[in-house]
Amino acid sequence: MTNKLRYQLIIGAGAAVIIAAALLVLNYSESSFSSQRTDDAYVRADFVAIVPEVSGSITEVLVEDNQKVDAGAVLLHIDERKLRIAATDATAAVASLQAQLERQQSLILQARSAVAASAARLRLAESNRKRFANLARDGSGTVQAQQQAEAEWAIQRAAHEREQAGLQSATQQVAVLRAGLEKARAAEADAKLNLSYARVHAPIGGVVAQRRARVGGYARAGEPLLTLVPLDKLYIEANFRETQLARVQPGQPVDISVDALPGVLFKGHVESLGPASGASFSTVPPHNATGNFTKIVQRLPVRIALDPNQEQVQRLRVGMSVRPSIDVDAPAETGRAASVTAS
Repeated sequence: MTNKLRYQLIIGAGAAVIIAAALLVLNYSESSFSSQRTDDAYVRADFVAIVPEVSGSITEVLVEDNQKVDAGAVLLHIDERKLRIAATDATAAVASLQAQLERQQSLILQARSAVAASAARLRLAESNRKRFANLARDGSGTVQAQQQAEAEWAIQRAAHEREQAGLQSATQQVAVLRAGLEKARAAEADAKLNLSYARVHAPIGGVVAQRRARVGGYARAGEPLLTLVPLDKLYIEANFRETQLARVQPGQPVDISVDALPGVLFKGHVESLGPASGASFSTVPPHNATGNFTKIVQRLPVRIALDPNQEQVQRLRVGMSVRPSIDVDAPAETGRAASVTAS
């Protein structure tokens, strides 16, 4: 065998090995690797925008940019003078209606007394009517006296009916006043609630960011004044390719490196897998059923919780790029998986 032929065989064998290795790599399932990594991952936090419930001039701002605040702390004050006047007016309206309701009880007592008196007069008129009617039939009395008794009885009957109507009206007025009192109390509660909104409190603990509130500025209801970022409740949002997720389960351990903190390795665990790919939530989602089709591997979000008691966690900031590595060979920790499911 000549050297040339031997050389050609060696080259052919090498090419065959390379082709076979390429085919093996191309056909090897990505989910079969013992760890799954991605560079498409960032530090996240469920930050809260502070939005005022009432409008008004800002009289005092008690926080600065990047300041840490506790839950319940007062962040700023809105001018409360108009709100206080409204609350005072609402309280006065409640007191007025309560007084009217008490007075109405007295009017009901008066109406009942008037009904009783008219009933007594009616009974007397009825007796006189019968007596004078008998006298007129016997000839002992005059027709004129009988007619006067009849007229007096009619007058007393009308008066009694009027007093009864007055009692019914006075009793019905109680329901009207009570309904008005409930409405006034609701208005008072609303006015006092609006007054309490003049002091804007922190609903959660966190660090102040995007502070637009300034003394002398105007706060409009519904427009954010600042944002609170809870740095003590950070998590990782990692977008893995769908081909990587076959063996990923909640509770599996994760090693996390941070681009901004070289040499620092954080520990975490898979908390949950997203229900849909990012493309599914886009404004114009892809419609693969129409037109030409190009297959693109989708990415799904995986939420990774940071394990507690890590000193360097306080150096993390929202938006930092990280590189998580999930150990898919490790069994999911039952306690963690159960807590994730329960939450």
